Amino acid sequence: MNTLDIASTDAKHIYNFWKNLLDKKNGGFYGEVDFNLNIHKEAYKGVILNSRILYFFSEYYLNYQEKESLVYAKASYEFLKRAYDTEKRGLYWSLDYQGNPLDTTKHTYNIAFGIYALSHYYLATKNEEALNLAMNLYHTIEDHCREKNGNHYYLEEQTREFTFKPNDELSENGVMATRTMNTALHVLEAYSALYKASHSSEVKKDLTSIINLFLDKIYNPTLKRLEVFFNADYESLIDLESYGHEIETSWLLKEASDEVKDPLLAKRVEKVCLELVQSVTDRAYQKPFIINECENGRDDTTRVWWIQAEGVNGYLNAYQMTKDIKYYNIALEILAGIQKYFIDKRENSEWFWDLDGANIPSSHKDIVEPWKCPYHNGRMCFEIKKRLSK
Repeated sequence: MNTLDIASTDAKHIYNFWKNLLDKKNGGFYGEVDFNLNIHKEAYKGVILNSRILYFFSEYYLNYQEKESLVYAKASYEFLKRAYDTEKRGLYWSLDYQGNPLDTTKHTYNIAFGIYALSHYYLATKNEEALNLAMNLYHTIEDHCREKNGNHYYLEEQTREFTFKPNDELSENGVMATRTMNTALHVLEAYSALYKASHSSEVKKDLTSIINLFLDKIYNPTLKRLEVFFNADYESLIDLESYGHEIETSWLLKEASDEVKDPLLAKRVEKVCLELVQSVTDRAYQKPFIINECENGRDDTTRVWWIQAEGVNGYLNAYQMTKDIKYYNIALEILAGIQKYFIDKRENSEWFWDLDGANIPSSHKDIVEPWKCPYHNGRMCFEIKKRLSK
């Protein structure tokens, strides 16, 4: 099969797996499938997971014109509306399996994924209610999840009433971060999609500011990497390089810049994006996969599913930017590795979460859980189609 056929086959495989997880009784989709492929029908339903499912089925329709996919998109959309806090605004962190609020934490990262998903749903359906909800969530972030000091410094975890909480959900590696690269990245991604859907001048203005935040605060030009966890003033808290986020940023930042269409900004963005790709190539690419991260000079060589999917996207983007065939070849190498090792050949399964150094899924992590979803791997298929069909 050629690369486009591989992407189409992979997308259909992902599609068939997720449509079978529709919870026809309680709404939404089941929240957990363990490594042994048992469906836990009473597992709680993470709102990030649901938003990413909504993105997947919406984008599947946009790419393959499969009308059935809109049935599943609508089911996810209706469930997402149940996660909206009609009294306090924003989205809850999680619902129980019946669709009742479970964890009422408000997190900027979570709300951003709601915007991202709703924007794609609008692009697929032209549902004005969805676009209005996306704009509502955008204003919620700008009103309640951003510092009031004139900077685009985004808050992280808050209570239902939008008061401070320690950032437990997105802090890792032994630090408690006031700000994270990850939240900023997905606000950037969300606003880019929302601007494409709305053509709002205020969204464009804020998207431009977030691009500058990456260039001025998050990207480290000396080390040619992204810093990950920060204090309130965007001072890095830990010597950590997240290779997956770097390759993902290398194309999401370019995509955002393409939406803004500022020639001077675009030149700065292109330089940073290509430096990130080269850093990942030099430090993290161990054919055919990208390793996880490096903390205090020590590599974590785990091969994680989402990093490989974003690796394909990032290297295809770098190839289109430079026409350097080495980037195209790396994208194909990663894709071949995914076909051989990451796609679970068992019936009624999808992708493994991670592989060890011998390319074995030895961790036996869940096939589906609040963070394991069809967003990264589905998006890889869509990006291949869009980029190689031109």
